[in-house]
Amino acid sequence: MDFNEIDELTRKLKALRPLTQTELARLSEEFVIENTYDSNAIEGNSLTLRETALILKAGITIGEKPLKDHLEAIGHRDAFAYVMTLAESQTRLTERVIKEIHSLVLINDPLHKGVYRNIPVTITGASHTPPQPYLVPIQLERLLAEYEVAPRGKHIIEAVSEFHLRFEGIHPFVDGNGRTGRLILNLELIKAGLLPVNIKYADRRKYYDCFDDYSNGKTAQALVGLIAGYEIQELARYINILER
Repeated sequence: MDFNEIDELTRKLKALRPLTQTELARLSEEFVIENTYDSNAIEGNSLTLRETALILKAGITIGEKPLKDHLEAIGHRDAFAYVMTLAESQTRLTERVIKEIHSLVLINDPLHKGVYRNIPVTITGASHTPPQPYLVPIQLERLLAEYEVAPRGKHIIEAVSEFHLRFEGIHPFVDGNGRTGRLILNLELIKAGLLPVNIKYADRRKYYDCFDDYSNGKTAQALVGLIAGYEIQELARYINILER
């Protein structure tokens, strides 16, 4: 895939006047709300976008909605804030970092947060079966080691897309794998000087198909294209705001 458009848009954005702290805070808040809604909705959370905003901005409890759904929204917001802190300090992606992000995501489940699964799991509708529990630490350690050298020969979007596909295939936790994986994806994009992306709930079918493509043909190109498209949209949106 040709990443020239992304590289050119990134250079253009950096050449424009920077956003003020107020502008950055507003755009960041909007992104976190939308990203929290979409990432949680992909995993079955019943909150609407408006309800998610009310919980995160005003601390309002939504009647007749499960406490679990409220906590998932709060946990994802806090995990994203932590990801931003990690990105600012260019923290290396490690097993400890992954477990810390997962601990925030799974705020509603103290027993399993930050803990690798000890039972076999299946992914509904997927053609791939995750490894047995005893293989999880071994495979994740190998994935992290291989990812650490991968970006040197690939565009970061290629490297992190393949990492995401493999991470979800390992499925290291009982719950929260998807949300944790998407937060890791954004951590690595931000560290590389790109903008975080939001995989839309409306695009979940395309997103799921990326995993099938990888499982069947060991190619990450479908997800690479999806992430690249989102990145172009985000860069263009920021440039449009600054040019106005």
